[in-house]
Amino acid sequence: MQDSAFLGMSDRLRILRQSRFGAFAPVLFALAAIWGYFGLALPLWDYLTTPEAQNLRLIFLSPRNIYNLFMQSAVIATLAVGITVVLLLGDIDLSAAATAGVCAALLGVLVLAGLPGWAACVIVIAVGAVMGAAQGMLIAYVGIPSFVVTLAGLLGFQGLMQKILPTGNLNIDDPFLRGISRILVPDLLGLAMAALIVAGMIALSLRRQNRRREAGLEQDSPIAVWGQIAMVATLLFGAVLTLNAYRSVPLLILLLVAITAALGWVTTSTPFGRSIFAVGGNAESARRVGMNVRRIRVAAFAIVGIMAAVGGIFGASRYGSVSYTAFAGGSLLLESIGAAVIGGTSLFGGRGSVWNAILGALVIGSLGNGLDLSGASAADKLMFSGAILLLAVALDAVSRPAGQGR
Repeated sequence: MQDSAFLGMSDRLRILRQSRFGAFAPVLFALAAIWGYFGLALPLWDYLTTPEAQNLRLIFLSPRNIYNLFMQSAVIATLAVGITVVLLLGDIDLSAAATAGVCAALLGVLVLAGLPGWAACVIVIAVGAVMGAAQGMLIAYVGIPSFVVTLAGLLGFQGLMQKILPTGNLNIDDPFLRGISRILVPDLLGLAMAALIVAGMIALSLRRQNRRREAGLEQDSPIAVWGQIAMVATLLFGAVLTLNAYRSVPLLILLLVAITAALGWVTTSTPFGRSIFAVGGNAESARRVGMNVRRIRVAAFAIVGIMAAVGGIFGASRYGSVSYTAFAGGSLLLESIGAAVIGGTSLFGGRGSVWNAILGALVIGSLGNGLDLSGASAADKLMFSGAILLLAVALDAVSRPAGQGR
């Protein structure tokens, strides 16, 4: 009786996860729960149990803290967006953070050598693409598992970063690079861009519905379509208004959204993107229908390398320096992979979204930020992060169709 009840629950969960709303609902609920706990429940409890408290201190939900939270999560989100692409294939990249560190270190060396900041950025993005593609070729053409190749890349790139930075740290004062994190978008422009994104979502949804109607396919539920648009609009305008209340929308966040939008379009609206999902769902079937699985894998790992390089640029701009600890020697890799998985991307391949990776990064960042504000130890942060990651993977495994990836 219990087994049948469990199967019924897993079947319902599987149906929910395959819907347009259910694809991002779990991570959104997790984010709401974390914000509700640290932003409302914990301050209210402190206020009621502390006799000398004069007023309710909503520090976590303050515009200043939200601004800092977005900036702190930007590098994690950038890497998570790239890692999502290879996870869709059913592969993994353990070298993304080390790749970002190498690119950031090379960026600092080039700038100190007198190269303009914009030119240095172009070079390191190209280097990141080559680093990712080289690993992809070993995986696709030699047949070495992605775990082994990228683990070797992790170790090798960590050593390469130490070679580039013998002292372990390098300050960057280039105005172009620092401007990426310091330049703020005017308030009205930020609101206009949010409106433009929502309008684009509406246009794409209507276009998708028309194409399905012309092809004689089943239409998506209007409630699900418009509910998703309404939720995204609420989140977007809420974020822009909150950031405007403190300073304004940073250029760095705008660039992250623009890059994610471009990659989201590539993965969902182009033949290459649909091929990634097909390979992740069943590589052998994809090969039999004529898809070049090897080239798709190489291209996917090149995209991860590009996103890692962009993450290195973002990190160097925000920190004003490049250090081994901030990239290759810290928790950046685990947090980035965790963000992608918490965002709902399946470790078994074939299901996920680059947009959800940003929400996953916010979950990771919000948890760390809230625990820091509440005075929790580093051990507590690691345990809570591990528990949330385990829950996300368990949710993915339970909602996976029977017999796939197990």
